Amino acid sequence: MARRKRILKRFALIVSTVVAIAVFISPARSQFSLPNFGHTPNWFIQNADNLVVSDCIRLDGRCLFKIASPKSDLSQRVDQIEQRLEDISDDYFNRNAESLKVESRIENNVPNIYVSVGDREVRLLSVTNLDTGREGIDLKTKASEIVEQLETGLQRAKQERQSEFLIRQGIIAGGLLGVMLLLTWIIARREKRLRHSKKLISPEIHLSNHQPISTQLMQRQQWNLKEVQHRLLQLIQVGIWIGGLLLVLGLFPYTRIIQIKILNFLEIPWRIVIIAALVYVFIRLSYAFIAKLNSFLASDYLLPLEADRRVQLRIKTISVVARSIVTILWIGVGILVALAAIGVDITPVLAGVGLLGVAVSLASQNLIKDAINGFLIILEDQYAVGDVISVGDASGLVENINLRITQLRDAEGRLITIPNSKIEIVANLSSYWSRADITIPVAYQADLDKALEHINLVAQEMSQDDSWRRQILETPQVLGVDSFDERGAIVRVWIKTQPLKQWDVSREFRRRIKIKFEQAGIPLPLPQQQVWFSRQYTNKDGGRKVENGGVGEQETGRRGD
Repeated sequence: MARRKRILKRFALIVSTVVAIAVFISPARSQFSLPNFGHTPNWFIQNADNLVVSDCIRLDGRCLFKIASPKSDLSQRVDQIEQRLEDISDDYFNRNAESLKVESRIENNVPNIYVSVGDREVRLLSVTNLDTGREGIDLKTKASEIVEQLETGLQRAKQERQSEFLIRQGIIAGGLLGVMLLLTWIIARREKRLRHSKKLISPEIHLSNHQPISTQLMQRQQWNLKEVQHRLLQLIQVGIWIGGLLLVLGLFPYTRIIQIKILNFLEIPWRIVIIAALVYVFIRLSYAFIAKLNSFLASDYLLPLEADRRVQLRIKTISVVARSIVTILWIGVGILVALAAIGVDITPVLAGVGLLGVAVSLASQNLIKDAINGFLIILEDQYAVGDVISVGDASGLVENINLRITQLRDAEGRLITIPNSKIEIVANLSSYWSRADITIPVAYQADLDKALEHINLVAQEMSQDDSWRRQILETPQVLGVDSFDERGAIVRVWIKTQPLKQWDVSREFRRRIKIKFEQAGIPLPLPQQQVWFSRQYTNKDGGRKVENGGVGEQETGRRGD
Protein backbone atom coordinates (compact mmCIF):
# COMPACT_ATOMS: atom_id res chain seq x y z
CA MET A 1 0.00 0.00 0.00
CA ALA A 2 2.81 2.40 0.91
CA ARG A 3 4.56 1.66 -2.35
CA ARG A 4 1.38 2.37 -4.30
CA LYS A 5 0.98 5.71 -2.53
CA ARG A 6 4.55 6.67 -3.38
CA ILE A 7 3.97 5.82 -7.04
CA LEU A 8 0.75 7.87 -7.09
CA LYS A 9 2.53 10.84 -5.50
CA ARG A 10 5.30 10.69 -8.09
CA PHE A 11 2.80 10.41 -10.92
CA ALA A 12 0.83 13.36 -9.57
CA LEU A 13 4.01 15.42 -9.29
CA ILE A 14 4.97 14.66 -12.88
CA VAL A 15 1.48 15.46 -14.19
CA SER A 16 1.37 18.71 -12.20
CA THR A 17 4.76 19.78 -13.51
CA VAL A 18 3.84 19.03 -17.10
CA VAL A 19 0.49 20.82 -16.79
CA ALA A 20 2.13 23.86 -15.21
CA ILE A 21 4.70 24.07 -17.98
CA ALA A 22 2.01 23.61 -20.62
CA VAL A 23 -0.11 26.42 -19.14
CA PHE A 24 2.90 28.66 -18.76
CA ILE A 25 4.14 28.22 -22.31
CA SER A 26 0.73 28.31 -23.99
CA PRO A 27 1.23 31.91 -25.22
CA ALA A 28 4.38 30.76 -26.94
CA ARG A 29 3.43 27.24 -27.90
CA SER A 30 4.16 28.02 -31.52
CA GLN A 31 7.80 28.41 -30.50
CA PHE A 32 7.85 24.94 -29.02
CA SER A 33 7.31 22.81 -32.11
CA LEU A 34 9.96 20.78 -33.85
CA PRO A 35 10.74 21.52 -37.48
CA ASN A 36 8.85 19.71 -40.18
CA PHE A 37 10.90 17.33 -42.31
CA GLY A 38 8.00 16.18 -44.45
CA HIS A 39 9.44 17.76 -47.59
CA THR A 40 13.11 16.96 -47.10
CA PRO A 41 14.58 16.15 -50.53
CA ASN A 42 15.01 12.48 -51.22
CA TRP A 43 18.52 11.85 -52.56
CA PHE A 44 18.28 8.05 -52.66
CA ILE A 45 15.68 7.44 -55.35
CA GLN A 46 16.67 8.59 -58.81
CA ASN A 47 13.77 9.01 -61.24
CA ALA A 48 12.13 11.67 -63.43
CA ASP A 49 9.76 12.94 -60.71
CA ASN A 50 12.70 13.97 -58.53
CA LEU A 51 14.55 16.07 -61.09
CA VAL A 52 12.90 19.09 -59.45
CA VAL A 53 13.01 19.20 -55.66
CA SER A 54 12.00 21.71 -53.01
CA ASP A 55 13.53 22.95 -49.79
CA CYS A 56 12.87 25.48 -47.03
CA ILE A 57 14.22 28.97 -46.64
CA ARG A 58 14.97 29.25 -42.93
CA LEU A 59 15.44 32.08 -40.48
CA ASP A 60 16.66 31.15 -36.98
CA GLY A 61 15.97 27.57 -37.91
CA ARG A 62 12.31 28.19 -38.79
CA CYS A 63 10.93 27.40 -42.22
CA LEU A 64 9.51 30.64 -43.63
CA PHE A 65 8.60 29.42 -47.12
CA LYS A 66 9.67 26.88 -49.72
CA ILE A 67 11.27 27.18 -53.09
CA ALA A 68 11.85 24.65 -55.86
CA SER A 69 14.62 24.22 -58.41
CA PRO A 70 16.38 21.50 -60.36
CA LYS A 71 18.32 19.30 -58.02
CA SER A 72 21.67 20.51 -59.28
CA ASP A 73 20.79 24.20 -58.64
CA LEU A 74 18.71 23.96 -55.46
CA SER A 75 21.52 24.09 -52.91
CA GLN A 76 23.14 27.14 -54.49
CA ARG A 77 19.84 29.01 -54.74
CA VAL A 78 18.94 28.27 -51.10
CA ASP A 79 22.36 29.46 -49.89
CA GLN A 80 22.08 32.73 -51.84
CA ILE A 81 18.58 33.54 -50.56
CA GLU A 82 19.42 32.68 -46.95
CA GLN A 83 22.60 34.77 -47.09
CA ARG A 84 20.63 37.82 -48.32
CA LEU A 85 17.94 37.18 -45.70
CA GLU A 86 20.54 36.96 -42.93
CA ASP A 87 22.16 40.26 -43.97
CA ILE A 88 18.90 42.18 -44.08
CA SER A 89 17.54 40.58 -40.90
CA ASP A 90 20.66 41.56 -38.93
CA ASP A 91 20.12 45.13 -40.02
CA TYR A 92 16.45 44.90 -39.03
CA PHE A 93 17.17 43.41 -35.59
CA ASN A 94 19.61 46.21 -34.77
CA ARG A 95 17.04 48.94 -35.40
CA ASN A 96 14.69 49.90 -32.60
CA ALA A 97 12.00 51.43 -34.75
CA GLU A 98 9.64 49.39 -36.90
CA SER A 99 11.06 50.05 -40.37
CA LEU A 100 10.42 46.72 -42.15
CA LYS A 101 8.80 46.61 -45.57
CA VAL A 102 8.32 43.49 -47.72
CA GLU A 103 6.77 43.80 -51.17
CA SER A 104 6.44 42.04 -54.52
CA ARG A 105 7.22 43.72 -57.82
CA ILE A 106 6.62 42.46 -61.35
CA GLU A 107 9.72 42.76 -63.49
CA ASN A 108 9.86 41.16 -66.93
CA ASN A 109 6.66 39.29 -66.07
CA VAL A 110 8.39 37.68 -63.08
CA PRO A 111 7.46 38.54 -59.46
CA ASN A 112 10.46 39.69 -57.42
CA ILE A 113 10.45 39.89 -53.63
CA TYR A 114 12.10 42.95 -52.06
CA VAL A 115 12.84 43.55 -48.39
CA SER A 116 13.45 47.10 -47.17
CA VAL A 117 14.83 48.09 -43.76
CA GLY A 118 15.00 51.86 -43.42
CA ASP A 119 16.67 53.22 -46.52
CA ARG A 120 18.24 49.87 -47.43
CA GLU A 121 16.51 47.66 -49.96
CA VAL A 122 17.48 44.10 -50.98
CA ARG A 123 16.04 41.91 -53.71
CA LEU A 124 15.59 38.59 -51.99
CA LEU A 125 14.44 36.26 -54.78
CA SER A 126 12.47 35.86 -57.97
CA VAL A 127 9.40 33.63 -57.89
CA THR A 128 9.42 31.05 -60.68
CA ASN A 129 6.88 28.59 -62.00
CA LEU A 130 8.76 25.80 -60.27
CA ASP A 131 8.09 27.46 -56.89
CA THR A 132 4.35 27.03 -57.28
CA GLY A 133 4.85 23.28 -57.63
CA ARG A 134 1.60 21.38 -57.50
CA GLU A 135 -0.22 23.97 -55.40
CA GLY A 136 -2.36 25.03 -58.34
CA ILE A 137 -1.85 28.79 -57.86
CA ASP A 138 -0.37 31.48 -60.10
CA LEU A 139 2.90 33.32 -59.58
CA LYS A 140 1.25 36.45 -58.20
CA THR A 141 -0.58 34.54 -55.50
CA LYS A 142 2.56 32.62 -54.60
CA ALA A 143 4.52 35.87 -54.35
CA SER A 144 1.86 37.35 -52.05
CA GLU A 145 2.10 34.30 -49.77
CA ILE A 146 5.89 34.61 -49.61
CA VAL A 147 5.62 38.32 -48.77
CA GLU A 148 3.22 37.60 -45.92
CA GLN A 149 5.34 34.73 -44.58
CA LEU A 150 8.51 36.80 -44.77
CA GLU A 151 7.03 39.75 -42.93
CA THR A 152 5.54 37.56 -40.20
CA GLY A 153 8.75 35.57 -39.80
CA LEU A 154 11.00 38.64 -39.52
CA GLN A 155 8.74 40.30 -36.97
CA ARG A 156 8.55 37.13 -34.90
CA ALA A 157 12.33 36.68 -35.06
CA LYS A 158 12.84 40.23 -33.75
CA GLN A 159 10.31 39.67 -30.95
CA GLU A 160 12.12 36.48 -29.90
CA ARG A 161 15.29 38.50 -29.31
CA GLN A 162 13.66 40.65 -26.65
CA SER A 163 14.75 40.11 -23.05
CA GLU A 164 11.21 39.28 -21.83
CA PHE A 165 10.90 36.44 -24.31
CA LEU A 166 14.36 35.07 -23.54
CA ILE A 167 13.66 35.07 -19.78
CA ARG A 168 10.38 33.25 -20.29
CA GLN A 169 12.04 30.67 -22.54
CA GLY A 170 14.82 30.23 -19.96
CA ILE A 171 12.25 29.39 -17.29
CA ILE A 172 10.62 26.90 -19.64
CA ALA A 173 14.02 25.33 -20.33
CA GLY A 174 14.64 25.01 -16.59
CA GLY A 175 11.26 23.33 -16.13
CA LEU A 176 12.01 20.92 -18.95
CA LEU A 177 15.37 20.00 -17.44
CA GLY A 178 13.68 19.44 -14.08
CA VAL A 179 11.12 17.10 -15.62
CA MET A 180 13.89 15.27 -17.46
CA LEU A 181 15.84 14.76 -14.23
CA LEU A 182 12.72 13.56 -12.41
CA LEU A 183 11.81 11.09 -15.15
CA THR A 184 15.41 9.89 -15.32
CA TRP A 185 15.43 9.25 -11.56
CA ILE A 186 12.17 7.29 -11.71
CA ILE A 187 13.33 5.24 -14.69
CA ALA A 188 16.71 4.58 -13.03
CA ARG A 189 14.98 3.17 -9.92
CA ARG A 190 12.73 0.99 -12.04
CA GLU A 191 15.72 -0.14 -14.11
CA LYS A 192 17.62 -1.07 -10.94
CA ARG A 193 14.72 -3.26 -9.76
CA LEU A 194 14.55 -4.89 -13.19
CA ARG A 195 18.27 -5.68 -13.16
CA HIS A 196 17.93 -7.26 -9.72
CA SER A 197 14.94 -9.36 -10.75
CA LYS A 198 16.77 -10.44 -13.95
CA LYS A 199 19.69 -11.71 -11.87
CA LEU A 200 17.32 -13.82 -9.77
CA ILE A 201 15.95 -15.64 -12.82
CA SER A 202 18.96 -15.48 -15.13
CA PRO A 203 18.73 -18.55 -17.42
CA GLU A 204 22.52 -18.89 -17.63
CA ILE A 205 23.10 -19.01 -13.85
CA HIS A 206 19.98 -20.02 -12.00
CA LEU A 207 18.41 -22.61 -14.25
CA SER A 208 19.33 -26.08 -13.10
CA ASN A 209 18.84 -29.32 -14.96
CA HIS A 210 17.26 -30.67 -11.77
CA GLN A 211 14.37 -28.22 -12.04
CA PRO A 212 11.17 -29.22 -13.86
CA ILE A 213 11.19 -28.23 -17.51
CA SER A 214 8.05 -26.11 -17.03
CA THR A 215 9.82 -24.10 -14.32
CA GLN A 216 12.85 -23.53 -16.53
CA LEU A 217 10.74 -22.39 -19.47
CA MET A 218 8.64 -20.10 -17.27
CA GLN A 219 11.77 -18.48 -15.87
CA ARG A 220 13.19 -18.07 -19.36
CA GLN A 221 9.94 -16.44 -20.51
CA GLN A 222 9.96 -14.06 -17.54
CA TRP A 223 13.62 -13.20 -18.15
CA ASN A 224 12.97 -12.34 -21.81
CA LEU A 225 10.01 -10.12 -20.89
CA LYS A 226 12.05 -8.32 -18.25
CA GLU A 227 14.88 -7.94 -20.74
CA VAL A 228 12.45 -6.23 -23.13
CA GLN A 229 11.27 -3.91 -20.35
CA HIS A 230 14.87 -3.15 -19.39
CA ARG A 231 15.92 -2.24 -22.94
CA LEU A 232 12.78 -0.17 -23.49
CA LEU A 233 13.50 1.79 -20.31
CA GLN A 234 17.04 2.42 -21.52
CA LEU A 235 15.71 3.55 -24.90
CA ILE A 236 13.15 5.81 -23.21
CA GLN A 237 15.86 7.30 -21.02
CA VAL A 238 18.04 8.09 -24.03
CA GLY A 239 15.01 9.47 -25.87
CA ILE A 240 14.10 11.71 -22.93
CA TRP A 241 17.52 13.35 -22.88
CA ILE A 242 17.96 13.65 -26.63
CA GLY A 243 14.41 14.90 -27.14
CA GLY A 244 14.57 17.20 -24.12
CA LEU A 245 17.85 18.78 -25.17
CA LEU A 246 16.54 19.29 -28.69
CA LEU A 247 13.45 20.99 -27.28
CA VAL A 248 15.62 23.25 -25.13
CA LEU A 249 17.74 24.17 -28.14
CA GLY A 250 14.57 24.96 -30.08
CA LEU A 251 13.36 27.44 -27.45
CA PHE A 252 15.94 30.11 -28.31
CA PRO A 253 16.51 31.78 -31.68
CA TYR A 254 20.29 31.65 -31.28
CA THR A 255 20.40 27.87 -30.75
CA ARG A 256 17.51 26.77 -32.94
CA ILE A 257 19.79 26.40 -35.94
CA ILE A 258 21.88 23.92 -33.90
CA GLN A 259 18.69 21.94 -33.32
CA ILE A 260 18.04 21.87 -37.05
CA LYS A 261 21.56 20.73 -37.87
CA ILE A 262 21.43 17.97 -35.25
CA LEU A 263 18.06 16.81 -36.53
CA ASN A 264 19.31 16.84 -40.11
CA PHE A 265 22.37 14.86 -39.06
CA LEU A 266 20.37 12.36 -36.99
CA GLU A 267 17.48 11.96 -39.41
CA ILE A 268 18.77 8.76 -41.02
CA PRO A 269 20.84 7.37 -38.09
CA TRP A 270 17.90 7.88 -35.74
CA ARG A 271 15.59 5.91 -38.01
CA ILE A 272 18.11 3.09 -38.13
CA VAL A 273 18.55 3.15 -34.34
CA ILE A 274 14.78 3.02 -33.79
CA ILE A 275 14.41 0.13 -36.23
CA ALA A 276 17.32 -1.73 -34.61
CA ALA A 277 15.77 -1.25 -31.16
CA LEU A 278 12.39 -2.48 -32.38
CA VAL A 279 14.02 -5.51 -34.02
CA TYR A 280 15.74 -6.32 -30.72
CA VAL A 281 12.46 -5.97 -28.83
CA PHE A 282 10.64 -8.21 -31.33
CA ILE A 283 13.43 -10.80 -31.08
CA ARG A 284 13.13 -10.88 -27.29
CA LEU A 285 9.34 -11.06 -27.47
CA SER A 286 9.69 -13.94 -29.92
CA TYR A 287 12.02 -15.68 -27.47
CA ALA A 288 9.38 -15.26 -24.76
CA PHE A 289 6.71 -16.64 -27.09
CA ILE A 290 8.91 -19.65 -27.92
CA ALA A 291 9.43 -20.31 -24.20
CA LYS A 292 5.69 -19.99 -23.60
CA LEU A 293 4.90 -22.41 -26.44
CA ASN A 294 7.49 -24.90 -25.23
CA SER A 295 6.13 -24.62 -21.70
CA PHE A 296 2.68 -25.49 -23.03
CA LEU A 297 4.03 -28.49 -24.94
CA ALA A 298 5.98 -29.67 -21.90
CA SER A 299 3.03 -29.48 -19.49
CA ASP A 300 2.43 -32.61 -17.44
CA TYR A 301 -0.89 -33.48 -19.01
CA LEU A 302 0.76 -33.84 -22.42
CA LEU A 303 3.98 -35.65 -21.46
CA PRO A 304 4.59 -38.63 -19.15
CA LEU A 305 6.71 -38.02 -16.07
CA GLU A 306 9.34 -40.65 -16.94
CA ALA A 307 10.12 -38.76 -20.15
CA ASP A 308 10.64 -35.45 -18.36
CA ARG A 309 14.43 -35.40 -18.61
CA ARG A 310 14.36 -36.40 -22.26
CA VAL A 311 11.81 -33.69 -22.92
CA GLN A 312 14.10 -31.15 -21.25
CA LEU A 313 16.95 -32.03 -23.60
CA ARG A 314 14.74 -32.03 -26.69
CA ILE A 315 12.97 -28.78 -25.86
CA LYS A 316 16.29 -27.14 -25.06
CA THR A 317 17.59 -28.13 -28.49
CA ILE A 318 14.41 -27.05 -30.28
CA SER A 319 14.47 -23.73 -28.41
CA VAL A 320 18.04 -23.03 -29.48
CA VAL A 321 17.26 -23.76 -33.14
CA ALA A 322 13.96 -21.83 -33.06
CA ARG A 323 15.63 -18.79 -31.50
CA SER A 324 18.34 -18.88 -34.16
CA ILE A 325 15.76 -18.99 -36.97
CA VAL A 326 13.68 -16.20 -35.41
CA THR A 327 16.77 -14.04 -34.95
CA ILE A 328 17.79 -14.42 -38.60
CA LEU A 329 14.25 -13.66 -39.82
CA TRP A 330 13.85 -10.52 -37.69
CA ILE A 331 17.29 -9.24 -38.65
CA GLY A 332 16.43 -9.74 -42.33
CA VAL A 333 13.13 -7.88 -41.89
CA GLY A 334 14.94 -5.12 -39.99
CA ILE A 335 17.46 -4.66 -42.79
CA LEU A 336 14.71 -4.36 -45.41
CA VAL A 337 12.71 -1.91 -43.28
CA ALA A 338 15.86 0.15 -42.62
CA LEU A 339 16.59 0.35 -46.35
CA ALA A 340 13.02 1.47 -47.01
CA ALA A 341 13.21 4.02 -44.17
CA ILE A 342 16.26 5.75 -45.63
CA GLY A 343 14.64 5.95 -49.07
CA VAL A 344 16.02 2.94 -50.91
CA ASP A 345 13.56 1.24 -53.25
CA ILE A 346 13.51 -2.32 -51.90
CA THR A 347 11.64 -3.79 -54.88
CA PRO A 348 14.82 -4.42 -56.89
CA VAL A 349 16.52 -5.44 -53.65
CA LEU A 350 13.90 -8.15 -53.10
CA ALA A 351 14.23 -9.27 -56.70
CA GLY A 352 17.99 -9.41 -56.31
CA VAL A 353 17.63 -11.36 -53.08
CA GLY A 354 15.44 -13.88 -54.92
CA LEU A 355 17.99 -14.35 -57.68
CA LEU A 356 20.76 -14.52 -55.11
CA GLY A 357 18.79 -17.17 -53.23
CA VAL A 358 18.56 -19.33 -56.35
CA ALA A 359 22.29 -18.95 -56.99
CA VAL A 360 23.15 -19.69 -53.37
CA SER A 361 20.88 -22.75 -53.33
CA LEU A 362 22.68 -24.16 -56.35
CA ALA A 363 26.11 -23.43 -54.92
CA SER A 364 25.29 -24.53 -51.37
CA GLN A 365 23.79 -27.96 -51.76
CA ASN A 366 25.86 -29.29 -48.86
CA LEU A 367 24.46 -26.57 -46.60
CA ILE A 368 20.94 -27.49 -47.67
CA LYS A 369 21.65 -31.15 -46.91
CA ASP A 370 23.02 -30.13 -43.52
CA ALA A 371 19.88 -28.12 -42.77
CA ILE A 372 17.49 -30.89 -43.84
CA ASN A 373 19.35 -33.55 -41.88
CA GLY A 374 19.60 -31.25 -38.87
CA PHE A 375 15.86 -30.66 -38.97
CA LEU A 376 15.19 -34.41 -39.14
CA ILE A 377 17.59 -35.07 -36.25
CA ILE A 378 15.67 -32.64 -34.07
CA LEU A 379 12.24 -33.74 -35.30
CA GLU A 380 12.94 -37.45 -34.78
CA ASP A 381 14.71 -36.84 -31.46
CA GLN A 382 17.78 -38.80 -32.51
CA TYR A 383 19.78 -36.86 -29.92
CA ALA A 384 19.73 -33.51 -28.17
CA VAL A 385 22.01 -31.14 -26.31
CA GLY A 386 23.31 -32.96 -23.23
CA ASP A 387 23.28 -36.45 -24.77
CA VAL A 388 26.40 -38.58 -25.16
CA ILE A 389 26.60 -39.97 -28.69
CA SER A 390 28.99 -41.84 -30.94
CA VAL A 391 29.22 -40.94 -34.62
CA GLY A 392 31.75 -42.95 -36.59
CA ASP A 393 35.13 -42.51 -34.91
CA ALA A 394 33.95 -39.51 -32.85
CA SER A 395 32.11 -39.66 -29.56
CA GLY A 396 31.36 -37.25 -26.75
CA LEU A 397 28.84 -34.97 -25.08
CA VAL A 398 26.61 -32.94 -27.42
CA GLU A 399 27.31 -29.29 -26.57
CA ASN A 400 25.60 -27.59 -29.48
CA ILE A 401 23.31 -28.55 -32.32
CA ASN A 402 21.76 -26.40 -35.01
CA LEU A 403 20.51 -26.93 -38.52
CA ARG A 404 24.05 -27.07 -39.93
CA ILE A 405 26.41 -28.71 -37.43
CA THR A 406 26.62 -30.83 -34.30
CA GLN A 407 29.41 -30.13 -31.81
CA LEU A 408 30.73 -32.79 -29.41
CA ARG A 409 33.11 -32.51 -26.46
CA ASP A 410 35.12 -35.72 -26.09
CA ALA A 411 36.80 -37.20 -23.00
CA GLU A 412 40.00 -35.25 -23.69
CA GLY A 413 38.13 -31.95 -23.86
CA ARG A 414 38.40 -31.56 -27.62
CA LEU A 415 35.52 -29.84 -29.40
CA ILE A 416 34.53 -31.94 -32.43
CA THR A 417 32.38 -30.31 -35.13
CA ILE A 418 30.45 -32.61 -37.46
CA PRO A 419 28.31 -31.40 -40.41
CA ASN A 420 24.82 -32.81 -40.06
CA SER A 421 24.92 -34.21 -43.59
CA LYS A 422 27.79 -36.50 -42.50
CA ILE A 423 25.77 -38.05 -39.68
CA GLU A 424 24.31 -41.32 -40.97
CA ILE A 425 24.61 -43.85 -38.13
CA VAL A 426 24.57 -42.45 -34.60
CA ALA A 427 24.72 -44.31 -31.28
CA ASN A 428 22.96 -42.47 -28.45
CA LEU A 429 24.34 -43.57 -25.08
CA SER A 430 21.88 -41.56 -22.98
CA SER A 431 18.46 -41.82 -24.60
CA TYR A 432 15.83 -42.30 -21.85
CA TRP A 433 18.04 -44.79 -19.93
CA SER A 434 21.55 -46.24 -19.94
CA ARG A 435 23.15 -49.55 -19.02
CA ALA A 436 26.34 -50.30 -17.13
CA ASP A 437 27.93 -53.31 -18.84
CA ILE A 438 30.41 -54.65 -16.28
CA THR A 439 32.77 -57.63 -16.69
CA ILE A 440 34.42 -59.10 -13.58
CA PRO A 441 37.30 -61.60 -13.93
CA VAL A 442 37.41 -64.49 -11.42
CA ALA A 443 40.60 -66.54 -11.04
CA TYR A 444 40.43 -70.17 -12.19
CA GLN A 445 41.58 -71.44 -8.79
CA ALA A 446 38.81 -69.49 -6.97
CA ASP A 447 35.40 -70.91 -5.97
CA LEU A 448 33.25 -69.67 -8.86
CA ASP A 449 29.88 -70.24 -7.12
CA LYS A 450 31.08 -68.34 -4.09
CA ALA A 451 32.24 -65.49 -6.32
CA LEU A 452 28.84 -65.33 -8.07
CA GLU A 453 27.11 -65.27 -4.69
CA HIS A 454 29.19 -62.30 -3.53
CA ILE A 455 28.65 -60.48 -6.83
CA ASN A 456 24.88 -60.90 -6.40
CA LEU A 457 25.14 -59.66 -2.84
CA VAL A 458 27.06 -56.54 -3.86
CA ALA A 459 24.53 -55.82 -6.63
CA GLN A 460 21.58 -56.09 -4.21
CA GLU A 461 23.26 -53.92 -1.57
CA MET A 462 24.12 -51.22 -4.06
CA SER A 463 20.62 -51.12 -5.60
CA GLN A 464 19.15 -50.58 -2.11
CA ASP A 465 21.69 -47.97 -1.03
CA ASP A 466 20.07 -44.53 -0.60
CA SER A 467 22.98 -42.89 -2.41
CA TRP A 468 22.56 -45.04 -5.52
CA ARG A 469 18.99 -46.31 -5.65
CA ARG A 470 17.78 -43.24 -7.58
CA GLN A 471 20.41 -43.79 -10.24
CA ILE A 472 19.67 -47.53 -10.62
CA LEU A 473 16.35 -48.06 -12.37
CA GLU A 474 16.01 -51.85 -12.08
CA THR A 475 17.43 -54.75 -10.09
CA PRO A 476 20.94 -55.53 -11.41
CA GLN A 477 21.23 -58.65 -13.56
CA VAL A 478 24.13 -61.04 -12.91
CA LEU A 479 24.20 -62.88 -16.22
CA GLY A 480 26.78 -65.46 -15.12
CA VAL A 481 30.01 -66.63 -16.70
CA ASP A 482 30.19 -64.96 -20.08
CA SER A 483 33.55 -66.23 -21.33
CA PHE A 484 37.00 -67.55 -20.43
CA ASP A 485 40.26 -65.78 -21.19
CA GLU A 486 43.83 -65.55 -19.94
CA ARG A 487 42.68 -63.76 -16.79
CA GLY A 488 40.12 -66.34 -15.73
CA ALA A 489 36.34 -66.75 -15.88
CA ILE A 490 34.58 -63.54 -16.97
CA VAL A 491 31.32 -62.78 -15.14
CA ARG A 492 29.04 -60.21 -16.84
CA VAL A 493 26.68 -57.89 -14.92
CA TRP A 494 24.06 -55.52 -16.39
CA ILE A 495 22.75 -52.55 -14.39
CA LYS A 496 20.05 -50.30 -15.88
CA THR A 497 20.68 -46.69 -14.82
CA GLN A 498 19.58 -43.14 -15.34
CA PRO A 499 20.97 -41.57 -18.53
CA LEU A 500 24.68 -40.77 -18.28
CA LYS A 501 24.96 -42.48 -14.88
CA GLN A 502 26.28 -45.82 -16.15
CA TRP A 503 29.92 -44.80 -15.71
CA ASP A 504 29.44 -43.63 -12.12
CA VAL A 505 27.57 -46.82 -11.24
CA SER A 506 30.24 -48.99 -12.91
CA ARG A 507 33.06 -47.36 -10.98
CA GLU A 508 31.29 -47.75 -7.64
CA PHE A 509 30.32 -51.36 -8.39
CA ARG A 510 33.92 -52.34 -9.20
CA ARG A 511 35.15 -50.66 -6.02
CA ARG A 512 32.68 -52.62 -3.91
CA ILE A 513 33.53 -55.89 -5.70
CA LYS A 514 37.23 -55.38 -4.92
CA ILE A 515 36.49 -54.83 -1.23
CA LYS A 516 34.04 -57.76 -1.03
CA PHE A 517 36.45 -60.19 -2.76
CA GLU A 518 39.27 -59.22 -0.42
CA GLN A 519 37.02 -59.80 2.60
CA ALA A 520 35.92 -63.22 1.25
CA GLY A 521 39.44 -64.29 0.29
CA ILE A 522 38.63 -64.51 -3.41
CA PRO A 523 41.70 -63.48 -5.40
CA LEU A 524 41.42 -61.27 -8.44
CA PRO A 525 43.42 -62.86 -11.27
CA LEU A 526 46.72 -61.41 -12.38
CA PRO A 527 47.96 -61.55 -15.98
CA GLN A 528 50.04 -64.77 -16.45
CA GLN A 529 52.32 -66.15 -19.19
CA GLN A 530 53.80 -69.67 -19.65
CA VAL A 531 57.23 -69.99 -21.29
CA TRP A 532 58.59 -73.40 -22.55
CA PHE A 533 62.37 -73.63 -22.88
CA SER A 534 64.92 -76.36 -23.86
CA ARG A 535 68.69 -76.92 -23.69
CA GLN A 536 70.78 -78.22 -26.61
CA TYR A 537 74.39 -79.67 -26.26
CA THR A 538 76.88 -81.96 -28.11
CA ASN A 539 77.86 -85.39 -26.62
CA LYS A 540 81.24 -87.17 -26.84
CA ASP A 541 80.29 -89.00 -30.05
CA GLY A 542 79.68 -85.67 -31.78
CA GLY A 543 75.91 -86.03 -31.73
CA ARG A 544 73.44 -83.42 -30.51
CA LYS A 545 71.03 -83.95 -27.69
CA VAL A 546 67.99 -81.88 -26.73
CA GLU A 547 66.75 -81.87 -23.14
CA ASN A 548 63.50 -80.25 -22.08
CA GLY A 549 63.98 -77.88 -19.21
CA GLY A 550 60.32 -77.66 -18.10
CA VAL A 551 57.80 -74.89 -17.81
CA GLY A 552 58.31 -71.42 -16.38
CA GLU A 553 55.44 -69.18 -15.23
CA GLN A 554 55.71 -65.44 -15.38
CA GLU A 555 53.38 -63.28 -13.37
CA THR A 556 53.27 -59.62 -12.62
CA GLY A 557 56.17 -58.95 -10.25
CA ARG A 558 57.30 -62.68 -10.14
CA ARG A 559 59.21 -65.15 -12.36
CA GLY A 560 59.85 -68.93 -12.11
CA ASP A 561 62.59 -70.86 -14.02
